[in-house]
Amino acid sequence: MAVDREQVLRSAAALLTRKSTATMDEVARAAGLSRATLHRHFAGRDALVRALESLGIAECEAALATARTDEGPAAEAVRRLVREMEPSAGLLAFLYTENQLFEGEEQNEGWARIDAALTELFRRGQESGEFRIDLTPVWLTEALYGLLASGAWAVAEGRVARNDFTHMIVELLLGGALRREEP
Repeated sequence: MAVDREQVLRSAAALLTRKSTATMDEVARAAGLSRATLHRHFAGRDALVRALESLGIAECEAALATARTDEGPAAEAVRRLVREMEPSAGLLAFLYTENQLFEGEEQNEGWARIDAALTELFRRGQESGEFRIDLTPVWLTEALYGLLASGAWAVAEGRVARNDFTHMIVELLLGGALRREEP
């Protein structure tokens, strides 16, 4: 029987988003595999997390491309981006807590590409006068990551309706990021 690697990764992501301390046995059960089969595809938790990281990076880059973040007003581009990232938000929430992914020289360069694209989007919004200039583009990027993760957890726990995800994140982020007219 052939194993659908993407299905296994999505099952693992769904479980690890709800229970970040899940064992490889629990991941295997969630994916409908034996532990031995899971281990043949992912030598251990670190290999699984690295594969999830690659999936997360690919999904973020696809969302960036689909959202066309270099087109139109920056605020509208942020709205499109959050809407496109929503399906991956649970995976990103899990990855956001995996500190080893963001430390040291082994950091995946994909995160740097995503960070640069997001930072450029916020910089463009500042240069056009849409966003406040007292909040750095890097800070706005980190705030977006945090809001995506928090939104995913709130939806997963049933505290927030899935249909409200994009609206709540965008309104909170842009409500704090929009430049206010001086009185």
